[in-house]
Amino acid sequence: MIHRKSAREIELMREAGKLVAEIHRELARIIKPGVSSLEIDSFVEDYMKKHGAKPAQKGYQGYPYATCASINDEICHGFPREEPLKDGDVITVDFVADLNGGLADSAWTYIVGDVSDEVKQLCDVTKNALYIGIEAAQHGNRTGDIGAAIEKYVTPYGYGIVRDFAGHGIGPTIHEEPSIPHFGTAGKGQRLKEGMVITIEPMINTGFWPSQMDSNGWTARTMDGSLSVQYEHTVLITKDAPEILTEQNTSGD
Repeated sequence: MIHRKSAREIELMREAGKLVAEIHRELARIIKPGVSSLEIDSFVEDYMKKHGAKPAQKGYQGYPYATCASINDEICHGFPREEPLKDGDVITVDFVADLNGGLADSAWTYIVGDVSDEVKQLCDVTKNALYIGIEAAQHGNRTGDIGAAIEKYVTPYGYGIVRDFAGHGIGPTIHEEPSIPHFGTAGKGQRLKEGMVITIEPMINTGFWPSQMDSNGWTARTMDGSLSVQYEHTVLITKDAPEILTEQNTSGD
């Protein structure tokens, strides 16, 4: 079932989104070689608690951490770990904040130290794809319009667009209908309506798109060992234009 949010629910989700964006701004400051993803996880959980929120992912279907911390060839749901990040790594930190019952979800990929121009391009293209997908999330459009816009932009670069995981509705629980794939056919899929809140979260690989699961039952990584990055926002569908609830700045960069 698709939940269209009340004015009160939307306001709670806006406040949660502001907190999520604030945490990501802090992560951009602290992530560097020598910091471990387990330290990042503790920082995120502590920051939420200090601001009256709780990590909605922790305990969700048995997931044990406040964040997903996916490094290099890990696509999503990477477990935080003690090993320090190295120069040249990329890490995607994904988390959901629950602030007074309002949920907001955002993933962001961070470059650790110095990386190649090829890696920078992958990050830039994936981030651009996120905003192109958001632009297609107009009241009256369909979910396929979002995926088609992302696919049309990314395909010429020769990257793999992950198909095994997708964006989703959010609130009052973490994962709800509709599913928001990062590929698709314009004019197909479920209709987007005012009051819906969804996540758009393209996951793009330098190599092929197929994934494989780790033995922990959660972490997905590229089958060919290629790098994977992801950018995600929580988005409110309005009559006029999509509203990004987790935007980190006013320019959209």
